[in-house]
Amino acid sequence: MIRTFSRLSLLILLALPGSYGCSQQSTEAVVERNVAMKTRDGVILRADIYRPAADSKVPVLLQRTPYNKDGGDDFARRAVTRGFMVVIQDVRGRYASEGEWYPFKHEGNDGYDTVEWAASLPNSNGKVGMWGGSYVGATQMLAAVSHPPHLAGICPVVTASNYHENGTYQGGAFEQWFNQSWTSGLAQDTLNRTIRHNTNALLGDTVLPLQKYPLFNMQVSPDAAKLTQQLAPYYLDWISHPLYDDYWKQWSIQEQYGSIQVPALTIAAWYDIFQGGSLRNFEGLKAHAGNETARKEQRLLVIIGGHAGGGEHIGSVDFGPAAGEFEEGNAALEWYDYLLQGKQNEFATEKPVKIFVMGENKWRYEDTWPLERAKETRYHLHSSGKANSVSGDGALSTADSRTELPDQYLYAPLNPVPSTGGPLCCDPEHLPAGPRDQSTVESRPDVLVYSTPQLEQDLEVTGPVLLDLYAKSSAVDTDFTAKLVDVWPNGFAQNLTEGILRARYRDSIKEAHPIEPGKVYEFKIDVWSTSNVFLKGHRIRLEVSSSNFPRFDRNLNSGKDQSTDPTVVKATNTIYHDQEHPSTLILPVVPR
Repeated sequence: MIRTFSRLSLLILLALPGSYGCSQQSTEAVVERNVAMKTRDGVILRADIYRPAADSKVPVLLQRTPYNKDGGDDFARRAVTRGFMVVIQDVRGRYASEGEWYPFKHEGNDGYDTVEWAASLPNSNGKVGMWGGSYVGATQMLAAVSHPPHLAGICPVVTASNYHENGTYQGGAFEQWFNQSWTSGLAQDTLNRTIRHNTNALLGDTVLPLQKYPLFNMQVSPDAAKLTQQLAPYYLDWISHPLYDDYWKQWSIQEQYGSIQVPALTIAAWYDIFQGGSLRNFEGLKAHAGNETARKEQRLLVIIGGHAGGGEHIGSVDFGPAAGEFEEGNAALEWYDYLLQGKQNEFATEKPVKIFVMGENKWRYEDTWPLERAKETRYHLHSSGKANSVSGDGALSTADSRTELPDQYLYAPLNPVPSTGGPLCCDPEHLPAGPRDQSTVESRPDVLVYSTPQLEQDLEVTGPVLLDLYAKSSAVDTDFTAKLVDVWPNGFAQNLTEGILRARYRDSIKEAHPIEPGKVYEFKIDVWSTSNVFLKGHRIRLEVSSSNFPRFDRNLNSGKDQSTDPTVVKATNTIYHDQEHPSTLILPVVPR
């Protein structure tokens, strides 16, 4: 197996079981810890419940999390002061809850059971709203698909729509950094639980007080395979299902928008790993939610960082005071003040879409997403065959393609283009996310760089970005990557959004079709979305290459199963941009 990256020591701490059923009184809330709930199949899940001290009936805010319910204390106490009861539950197989942890598998039924249980608790008025981010967004969406009668709304923050194509894979490429770092972090609790209950369960009589980080990689020795199977069998399942098949469809949200019958505040982020899925969720629910009320009550809020960070300073860019106005907990509380308590705030009085426009660094309300007034504008790739690196002659312009020499580079899988910022998760200490200077990446000969001249006036790009690329390869399979960049007058090259397409999945993520070496194909690369004003004096730039590692696994170019076959093939990849093959960057330009 080839998908590997740096391993760093990580001490595994043995968690101690908590005490169950205790309660405590505070001036703000009555708190009950580890309250048991039995699911329909008899598994005990435990939750912390925060009740108002007064004996009144109030709406319930529910969170179901794999990340330890103890982390929600601050939000819960704030919510109680605003007239809510809060229930925070560890999902099946995590921390205080019993059962087996397997992502997505039980969230529909367990979510339904928990919503109905929460609605019946003392002090509940029968209305339940859910909130939270990342996987906690998945617990909401999958619960909503099962439409429990007392669920009144959801607030999924930076979460996916299709767990194959937006999280585990993208464009057919394995999301290596996320899959390995997220799985390793989650497996910590699984390992702790296993050791607590049976210190001999792992690798015979071997006790494992120390592991390497990440716990999982693609070079699986017999002992490592046994460990992976015990701690995270789902990781092996993800690798064995590279296609969008029935394994993924069973819990794909986008296949089931019609089953969701409640209003949602969807929070997306420009630099977030789930940006594409979050925006797709809003569009899908707006068009296909199960009733007219739900369709009308969809809201979208697009922030900057998401998993890439928050506040005014994200990555290497200061986005100013307006960026610091967003706080996830406040947004959720404002949403439920409006939805469950009838308060007239911005969700009642403003337009349904609110986005942060980078460059200008301002918030703006919109009628819908994508923006109807955005004009699809084609920027054609140009060069005399020497667009390699920022020192080359690659250019972008709205002028049509003409007779030009193609650009060519050698993609060597063992020397991949390094991931530099972008929509990364979940280990910023070892691989920082967000906007970062791409100058080092752009100095490589295996990165093609196409830039406009300095802009004579501000130009806004807001909406989906697409690269229509004509290319060939000497190999039977390879990847093509695209990155949209804002180049400042001082040379700082700020990445905005990026995409990837594995050549064998150019037609469909449901089937693989190898390419014929030497044949030119058209590749439509989804570069996701952005909202950015390229200021006067800045330049629009496109980077094209064949790797973005370790965010994505390296394509070994052999066309074989990379999880079992380590064969590495170098590929000479050629990009065409002439009248017959008009490679084009398609940008949604907003008139100003």
